[in-house]
Order: sequence, then C-alpha cells, then structure tokens
Amino acid sequence: MTDKLKPLREKIDAIDAQILALLNQRAKVAQEVGHVKAETNAPVFRPEREAQVLRGVAERNPGPLGDTEMQTIFREIMSACRSLEKRVTVAYLGPAGTFSEQAVYQQFGRAVEGLPCASIDEVFRATEAGTAEFGVVPVENSSEGAINRTLDLLLQTPLIISGEVAIAVHHSLMSKTGTMDGVTAICAHSQALAQCQVWLNQNYPNVERRAVASNAEAARMASADGTIAAIASEIAGAQYALGVVKGHIQDDPHNRTRFAIVGKLQPGPSGSDHTSLVLAVPNKAGAVYQLLAPLAKHGVSMTRFESRPARMGTWEYYFYVDVDGHVDNPSVALALAELKNNAAFFKVLGSYPTSLN
Repeated sequence: MTDKLKPLREKIDAIDAQILALLNQRAKVAQEVGHVKAETNAPVFRPEREAQVLRGVAERNPGPLGDTEMQTIFREIMSACRSLEKRVTVAYLGPAGTFSEQAVYQQFGRAVEGLPCASIDEVFRATEAGTAEFGVVPVENSSEGAINRTLDLLLQTPLIISGEVAIAVHHSLMSKTGTMDGVTAICAHSQALAQCQVWLNQNYPNVERRAVASNAEAARMASADGTIAAIASEIAGAQYALGVVKGHIQDDPHNRTRFAIVGKLQPGPSGSDHTSLVLAVPNKAGAVYQLLAPLAKHGVSMTRFESRPARMGTWEYYFYVDVDGHVDNPSVALALAELKNNAAFFKVLGSYPTSLN
C-alpha cells in the first residue's frame, strides 16, 4: 500500500507547490489592483465583481469537486487577497456564533474583521457611523417571514443594500450537560423559538420559553447556568462548550434565512441582480394595482412583496418590493421611473447581486 501511495503523494506535493505559486502570483496582482484603486479612492470590496467570479467558477468547474465547494475555496482566496488591500470591517448581530456571523463569512470570507453588535439597530448605527464598512442583517426567514425590525430600519436608513446571502438554518437544543436535567427555561431569539414551536410543544410543553437578543447569547447564558437550555447553531454550542440535547429541531427541515448586506456602496450590474424598493400609495381603490402596473408593462419580474403598517405620515402601509434586474438595466430604469411618478412614497433600497445560495 505504501508503495502505491508514495507516487500519488509526490504528485499531490508537486500540485500543491504549483497551487502555492499561483496563489501568491494572484495575490501580487491583487496588490497591484489595490494600488490602482487607492489612486482613485475606489472601494476595496466590489460585490458585483466577486459575484461574477464565483458564478464563473461554477460555470467552468469540470469536477469532481462540486460547484459549492469550489466557490467556497475561491471566496476565501478572494477574501485573503482583498485583505492585502484592506481588512474590511463588517458589523453583525452578535455575539460570536450567531447565524448572522455565519452569513458574514459566507459573503465576505474569513479575512475580515467581524464587529458583533447587541441588536439589529446597533448594526445599522455602526455602519452608518463608519465604524464598520458593511453590516449584515436578517431580512426574512423561509418559515416565519419578514424580520420586521430590519424592514423598519431599511425605511429610515441612508444605507444601501449592496448584497444578499441566504443560509440554511439548523437549530439545536443544547445545555451545559447535554441533557435537560434541572433545566427550567429554554432561551433563544424570538424567531428561533417560533421556528421550533411545534417541536417544543411536542417535547417540552411545560418548560418556560424565554426570548433573548440572539441565539448565541442564549448559548452563552446556558454555558453559565445549568438551569437554562439554548436553541442555537452547533457552532455556537461548540464555542460555549455546550452538549447537544437534540439536533435539527426546526419545524421546517428546509429552514433558511436571507440576510442583506448594507453599506454606503452601490454595486454596478453583475448580470444577475435584484433591486429592492419601498413604496406607498394613497388609500383608494385599485391604487396598488395601478402602482405596480409599470413592472408588467416593461417586463420586470417582481420576486417579493411585503407590507408593513405606516407608523408616520398619511399612508396606511409601506410596501417592500424586490424585482429582478439592476437599476441601470433599461427596462428596470423605465419601470422605476413610472413607479416613482405613481407612488406617494418611493425609495430604492439598493440594487445588488443575487445570492449564490
């Protein structure tokens, strides 16, 4: 067996040497790109360019490595090369170990500075103040719907959505001992409790459920108090040395959460983009139909429609709309111009590359 493995290992070593040389060659070119960007004060992170690279990787990938695995490798290569220009700071709902932190790494790679925040409001404040270049905030969950606080803050903020990322959300019930012995309360973010309510009703109907700021905070609390169990990711559980009572307790096995990347950067077209809007109409019959008619007229597909009660002004609802395409696409630009003329309130939240996940 050793005789058979030796030439194969030597072959791998030779390939690894080539990979190492090529990676450093790429890094040197990335440094040159950084010098050019510095001359024009151009942003270090270009989401549309990175999205194009990752899509190209999947299109050209011959296997046997899968497209997702290959994109993960290239994302980390781009992240490491980007950090040679500047290490980008990204705010997220903390503490460390949250799904928001996972979304940061899935979008930016590991070569970034993460800034954990105590609330979604703090993520927006840190990004608006320039403490972080970007913020990552949850927008909607596949089973529980929109994250209303994020929608309200998107309405008010001067920040722009410059990207999106969707991640699979798998919840585990964990405790200090890995059992429910002595546990009197189950803690998690309110969204996680809602996403697991059927399982909790069936298995622990009489145990108190307590909503906290984040699942990772619940894991931290459980690590310090044996009477508390946490619903969180197994990454958070490992970080706080918790034992798993039961894994994958979410009611929807395909549970996913979509996150928005917010900042001051407006990406250019990537070839596959979404545009997010907030609209309002006067309270009269047929107003919403008339408002959205320009989308059909110009062949622009609407992919999302959410309503939120208006808390100020003279309109009853704000409508959050996602459409296919970038604001620079002629058909989208024409549709939005007509929408703006018909709307009582109109705001473009951003045009950005669609999630690869």
